[in-house]
Order: sequence, then C-alpha cells, then structure tokens
Amino acid sequence: MAQFFLSRPVFAWVLAIVTMLFGGWGMTLLPIEQYPDIAPPRINVSVTYPGASAEVAENSVTSVIEGAMTGLDGLLFMTANSSSSGRSSVAMTFSDRIDPDQAQIQVQNKLQLIESQLPDIVRQRGLNVSRSDDTSLLVGALVSPDGRYSTLELGDMAEQMVVDAVSRTEGVAVVDSFTSGYAMRIWLNPVRMAEYQITSSDVLSAISEQNSTVSVGSLGAQPVIAGQQLSVPLTAQTQLSSVDEFARITLRVTPEGGRVLLSDVAEVEIGQERYGQSSLFEGANAAGFSVTLATGANAVETANRVRATLETIRPALPEGVEIAYPYDTSPFIEESINTVYHTLIEAVGLVFLVILIFLQSWRATVIPVIAIPVVLLGTFGMLAVLGFSINTLTMFALVLAIGLLVDDAIVVVENVERVMEHDKLPAREATAKSMGQISSALVGIAVVLSSVFLPMAFMSGSTGVIYRQFSVTIITAMILSLAVALMLSPVMCAGLLRPAGHGGGFALTRGFNRGMDALTRGYGRAASVLMRRPFIAVMALIAIVATVLMMFRELPSSFVPQEDQGVMMVILRLDEGTTIAQTTAVAEEVTQWLRDEHPDSVDTVMTALGFAFGGGGQNTAMLYVKLKPFDARPGQSAADLQQAGTSRYRGHRAGNIIFTQPPVIQGLGGNADIAFSLIDLAGHGQDALEEAARTLVQQAEAEGTAAGFRGHEPNRRPSLRLDIDQDQARAMGLSVAEVNSMLSVIFSGREVNDFTLGADLRPVIVQGTAQWRMQPDDIDGWFARNTAGEMVPFASFMQQSWTESAPSLNRYDAVRAISISANRGDVSTGEAIERIEQMVAEMPGGYGIAWTGLSYQERLAGNQAPMLFAMSALVVFLALAALYESWTVPFAVMLVVPVGILGALLAAWWFGQSNDVYFKVGLLTTIGLASRNAILIVEFAESMRRQGLDLLDATRQAAEVRLRPILMTSFAFAFGVLPLALATGAGSAAQHAIGIGVLGGIAASTVVALFMVPALYVLVIRMFKSG
Repeated sequence: MAQFFLSRPVFAWVLAIVTMLFGGWGMTLLPIEQYPDIAPPRINVSVTYPGASAEVAENSVTSVIEGAMTGLDGLLFMTANSSSSGRSSVAMTFSDRIDPDQAQIQVQNKLQLIESQLPDIVRQRGLNVSRSDDTSLLVGALVSPDGRYSTLELGDMAEQMVVDAVSRTEGVAVVDSFTSGYAMRIWLNPVRMAEYQITSSDVLSAISEQNSTVSVGSLGAQPVIAGQQLSVPLTAQTQLSSVDEFARITLRVTPEGGRVLLSDVAEVEIGQERYGQSSLFEGANAAGFSVTLATGANAVETANRVRATLETIRPALPEGVEIAYPYDTSPFIEESINTVYHTLIEAVGLVFLVILIFLQSWRATVIPVIAIPVVLLGTFGMLAVLGFSINTLTMFALVLAIGLLVDDAIVVVENVERVMEHDKLPAREATAKSMGQISSALVGIAVVLSSVFLPMAFMSGSTGVIYRQFSVTIITAMILSLAVALMLSPVMCAGLLRPAGHGGGFALTRGFNRGMDALTRGYGRAASVLMRRPFIAVMALIAIVATVLMMFRELPSSFVPQEDQGVMMVILRLDEGTTIAQTTAVAEEVTQWLRDEHPDSVDTVMTALGFAFGGGGQNTAMLYVKLKPFDARPGQSAADLQQAGTSRYRGHRAGNIIFTQPPVIQGLGGNADIAFSLIDLAGHGQDALEEAARTLVQQAEAEGTAAGFRGHEPNRRPSLRLDIDQDQARAMGLSVAEVNSMLSVIFSGREVNDFTLGADLRPVIVQGTAQWRMQPDDIDGWFARNTAGEMVPFASFMQQSWTESAPSLNRYDAVRAISISANRGDVSTGEAIERIEQMVAEMPGGYGIAWTGLSYQERLAGNQAPMLFAMSALVVFLALAALYESWTVPFAVMLVVPVGILGALLAAWWFGQSNDVYFKVGLLTTIGLASRNAILIVEFAESMRRQGLDLLDATRQAAEVRLRPILMTSFAFAFGVLPLALATGAGSAAQHAIGIGVLGGIAASTVVALFMVPALYVLVIRMFKSG
C-alpha cells in the first residue's frame, strides 16, 4: 500500500482532505451530552385511588397491575409502591436491547386488558404511563422576593402557566409541582346537613347537574323546512364561575316552595387544590416544580428547551415574580464536556512537544502531528454515521487515542530517519525501504490495539453501553491511524525529510541525543545480561502475577466515581406523626446551618415541604442546595459538605436527615449510592420483614458499610379503624355503599368537575369541613340518610378501634419487599454490596436481596469483568498468532501484559482510586500498550533472525533499535493522558479514574517490561525451538 501511494502522493492528500471534510461536517451533526443513553428503559405506571389506605391500594390496584405484566419482552425486574395517600406506582425496568417506545406500548396493551378490574374512581382518574427515570433533571421555581405574592398565588401561576407548557417540551417525561393551584372548595357541615336532611351524594349530584356545559346543537339545522332563513348554533351555559354562584346551587326544593342552597349546608370558598405542600426559595415565597427527563432524551438539549420555554413565559408573569433554578445538573454536564475538550487540546499540545523533543526537527514533527486532525475528524465522521454523540465517554476515548494515533506515524518517521542515516539513502528511497521493514509491525500494532477493545463492544447492560462508546471510538481511531501511517505519512516523509544525523543542532538536542545514545548502550547491556539469565525475568514475572492477583483483591471496587455536580439534596423524613409545622422548623434549622457554617460553598437553598422521594406527607421535605461555581469554592467539594451534614445531623431528635448528591449518570441510582430490595421470599409477613430490615441496617451502619440509610424506617403508625356493622346498617335502611362513599368524600375529598376562573378551568372539590374531621369523636357527628328519609348518626352502626397501618408498602417482582437505599460509608460501594449480600445470607431463611439502580449495574459489571479481560487477552493472542503465523511470538508478547496491569493497579491504589468501569477501560488500554511495546521488539527480532542473525544478537539489536521509538511513543501517550490524571473542576473524578491507572500502566510497561521482553522472548523461543 505504501508503495502505491508513494507514487501517487496527490491521491493520498485527497483522501486525507476528504476525510477531514467529511469528519468536520459530521462533527457539526453530532449531539452533545454528558453520557449516551446508558440507563435501561424504565416504564412507570402511576394511578391514584382517593381515600385508599396502602393496603387497599395494593390489593385493589397495585397487585392487579402487577398481575397483568406477564410475558413482557425484555423485562428485567419490577418494583411497586402503594402509599396511604392512595397512590400506586409500578416501575418496570427493561433490558437495554428493548426500544423504550416498544416497551411502553407493551405495557399499555397489558393495561387495557385489566382496566375493567380496577375501581371506578381509578378508571375515571386514568392510568398514567410514562417513560421516565427516578431522578430530576432540574428544579425550577416561581419566586416572589418581596413577598408580594403568596405561595398559593405563585402555585396557581405555576399550575396554569408553567406545568403544562414544560410538560409539552420535547424530552420531558413528568413535571411534578411542589405547590398547588386554586380550586373551588365545598366544606360540608354535618350539623347543617342533618338539619336539612342532606347527604354528600345530594351535594355531588347537585353540583354535577348545575355546573356543566352541554352541547345543544343548532337552530335551523338540516333537514330544514322550505324557505328557512335562519341557522345559528345553540348554547346552554350552566358552568359556574364564582363563589356566589356555587353558594346558590339548589340542593332541594321543599313542597312549600322553599329552597335548600349549598351555602345552607357548606362553606364555599376558593382555596387550594392540594394542601400540605409548599415551597420557599431563600426564605421567600415560591412555587417549585421538578422536571424529570424522558428515557432516552438528551439531558443538555432538554434542559435548554425547558429554559427556553420558561423564557417565553417570563414576559407574561406579573411584576415581582422571578424564575429561579435552585437545582440544575445541565450546567455541570456542559462544563464537564468543555473540560474534556480542554483536556483534548492539552493532550495534543503535550504530544506535539514530546514528538518535537525526540525528532528534533519541525519537518519530522509535522508528519505525526498532521495525523492528529485527520484521524480525529475522521473519527467524528464515523461516530456521526454510527449514530453516536459527543459525550464524556467518546471524548475520553479520543484523549486516550491521541497518544495511540500518533504512534504509527512516529514509528514511520523514526524508522525512515534511521534508514536515511544508516544507509545514506535519500528520503524517497529510504521511505520505500523503511515501509518494507515496518509495515507488518504497524498492522500488528493496529490489530492488537483494536483486538483489545473489540470484546468491549459485545458487553450487555449499562456497562456494555459505556464500553461500546470506548470500543467503537478507539477502534475507529486505530484503523484511521493505520491508514494514515500507510498512505499519508510515507508521502510526507518522502517530501519533507532531509538527510541529517542526530549529532548536530542545538546544545540541548546534542545533549539529549548523547543521553539517548548512552541510555541505549546501557539498556542493550542490561538486556543482554537478562537474556543470558532469563530465570531472573521468570521469577520477576511470577512475583508480578502474584502481586497483581493480590492487588485486585485489595483495590476497592465501584461502578463509576462520584462527581461534584454543583448541587445537593437534603432529604427530611421525620418520625411518623410529625406535623407540617414541625417539619418546617427542622427544614429552617438545616437551612440556617448551611448558610452559617458553609457560606463559601452554598449559593441558594430551596425547600419543598411535604415532598420527598418515595412519597410525601407532613413529615417530609426536600432541600435543594445549589453550590457556588467550582472556582469560587476551591477545596470545598460537594462530598465535603455531604460528609459534614451527615455528621452534624446523624441521630437527629426529629428523625432522618439525609444529605445526598444526584446520580452521576442520569436515570441510574436515583439519589443513592447503594439501592436494593430486601425480599420476603418465605412470606414471613410485613412485621417480620421490617424487623429484618432494621437489623440489617443497624449491622451495616455499625460496621461502616454504608451510611444514610432510608426506606427501612418503622413502617407502622397509629390508625383509627372504622368497622361498619353491616347487618345493623341494613336494618336501619342504610346502604353500606353509600356510607363508604360518604366517608371517602368527608375525609379525603372528591373532585366533582371543573369551574371557570378567568380563562382557565379549575377543579371543584367537596370535602368535610376541618372542624368535623380532627378528632375521633368528630366522626360520630356525621349522619347518613336511610330509605325512610331519616338521618342516622354514624355512631349507631359504626365502631372505632385503634390499630396500626403502613403508610407505604413495597413489592419486588410481585413479592413483598422493602426498598432500601443508602450513601457510601467507610468502604467502597463494591465492598458494601458484597458485605450486605453476606449479611442477608446469614439471616434466618426466607429472605433475599435484589439490587436496583446503580447497584444493579455495578453487580452486573463486576460479573462481566473477568470474561471481558479473558476475552480481550484471548483475542489479542489469536490476532498475533494469525499475523505472525506462529504460536510462539504471541506467547512472548503476552507474557509482559501483567507488568502493565501491575503498574495500573499500583497507581490506582496509591492515589485512592477504585476498580470501576473507567479503570477497567484503562486496564484494557494498558494491555494494548504493553503488547505494542513488546511487538516492536519481537517483530524486529524475528526480522533479524530471518536475515541470519542468531537469537541473542537479533534480540539485542531489536531492543536497541526499537528503544527510541518505544520511548517516544510511550512518552507521547503518557503526556497525552497526563491532562486526564491532573484534571480539576467538573468531571475531574472520571478523568482521574481513567488517567491515573493508564499512566501507571504505561510507566510499568515502558520501564520494567523493556527489560523483560527480550529475556522472555529468548526463553520462549528456546523452549519451543524443537516445535
């Protein structure tokens, strides 16, 4: 190939230019995001059963939905929650091979089959099916800094102007409001109702009849009579719009002509649609709302669309109302991508300096440098064709590839210069001869490096998605790099290089060359000693392998490193029975602590009262903490603040106060580092399951396995049980169904229909007045009407008794379970997972564990890792065997791989890194780098042996000749990844995870393996000589 393009240099340049043009155009088409669609598809079904307890919701709704979800293609697991607010949710997680749209269609089709089995009120309210994860993309708020507007007024603005508009934005799955809008509230008074012999059913019927809009038709519609001259539409407007109009609704007309009005038996007012939720932003009234990303949507683009939508709304907001973003992860995403861009530029600059130092000529330096834009742009073009994006993973892969993609061109240039100097040939003839010597080595290196990353493309799960980003990007870059080295680099060498030795030039370069010459001679002598005593290398290799196995056990494991995203959350889940006023006081206490103790870190705080992950209530709240920019808080990370908050509020008198950070990968992990379900496989019952969960958590906290556990809290609270004596009720002429309906209306409320307020529709809600639903005795003050028209007090047929009930119930794959989550403790998440599994195994029989969220993916990644490394090593071995038509050469090359792995492990251990997904990518890169260095020596030694040199002389000559290109390419790669290891700011943890390990690996495979390769090669050849 090289000979073909040496005679057609213009053709080579045309191909390079076309590649860059194609790549530059493709780059403009690539979407930008932090991560590709890593989280598996998740379909959530949520319904509301007003007034239902957790048990009733589970039995009547949740279990029915679960039972229908059979035979779904690609379903991994299913979790369900039923709460005392009557809300049921079933979340189904599918395999990443399933298209999210198809998964949603499957679920909707199953729901249609069982919809008739659900309670009427549930069907009327509808079943909400969404493609969403369990993490917020951003939280926005309408704020009244001067207090001009109340929380209710702001909440109504948000409901009417913001929620629907943002919900329609592309990429948004769900918008949850932390406040409430207006509603027409009908507060029933039992005393007046008894006096007028009115029941809640009478009120509901009257409102339904007298507050409605009907379609009447038209006057003069076809067919018409002869000569008809009029045709107009008819309207009969009976929808009400004011408190007075509702107050005048007629409930009954007496025989004497008198009327019983709604105002006679109830108080009518415009109030809140929902009570118990409110928001504060920096102490000012606010209406907060959370935006959840749809599965598969681009986080950056969606966040930009949401902000653009809100900007279109801003002019319509009244004066004194502002839009704030107390929690937004998209700026971190953009900044982290920009950080990697800067890392890429720094890597290119450092690689250029290394090449210039070694080659000492701008003519020689420009040849490998030209390869960088050609390969990078060509890679971007292929990513566009393959449907990839510009994201953290592909950018990391390109940073890694910077050092690799110049290797081939460096080898070409260095060998051409060596031939020109040694054989005194002009550039064109030297290039032709040189390419004949090294083309096979170039192909071998490219095949080996590509083979290392090839098995990654076939991994499954979220880990497989991550691996594929690296695999495809690096393999594409390697193939393009080889093409440039075989086509363009020889053409440039023939046209640019001039005969010159390494002895001239500046004093600095002369000193460098003398040092290199001395190093080469010393290296040759040391290599010769080891070649004559290969047992030293063998003993060293045995020690290295043993150390590698030990280090793998010692190095902590995790999935991905936690990143400082500039935001935090504080979850308040206080003791059962805590009132909203008490929760507000605790939230204010935590907010004040954040402002007083961490003023340099905390920018803003928004409080969402009555809201928390896993269900709201008077005892819950969320604090969204926005931190100052990275450069404004040097040395103060989100992890430091999390640790300080956890220590300060551990064991708080009011209940659990948990400081946590958002998940690193959107849609994976929620707000926890560790998440699992403890499953009651043997049917021990809820009480036994809760006791087992408390024991497990107490043991894990005592050992420091994890911290900030939630979900295991006592799931029992006092509840008042109402027992209707059905026989007694029937004897009194009462309908039990009517009594149950009255109880639901009185204590949970019933939405009847809508009314017009301004230009918008708001709900009409009927409920018992607060005065008559505060104490147990108040229940006896309500009446039901029997068939004789008499008012019968509840106390005459209803008994009360105190008991306990669960505020929420959870299931995993239709089996009773408790969902538990936690933050990482004194050990890594991998160690925590292993220890918690061991604790569950030691429990009495009948309990199981199922990992969810990030923990599920980490467990899956850990199970796949051994197979990944084994397959990569095997593929490299087979590739080498095929290239060199030998089993011996691959064996000699692969023996030095443990040296590079040990270097990566030691570097990670020394700098406190974990064995995570990024480190595993670094290990695979190290395998390729170690193999590359060995190939350069072994391949040249094989060539010298074919020319007649004996084994020792051929190997020593190969080691000395290849030392300079090995050092040059190794230093180029090391300095290329150095910016990753030294990165600061957004996304630096991930850069450290991959950069530090690779640096250690390249250092070991360069310094140590250089001495071991010749000795091991000689040993292997002698051992297999007879074969």
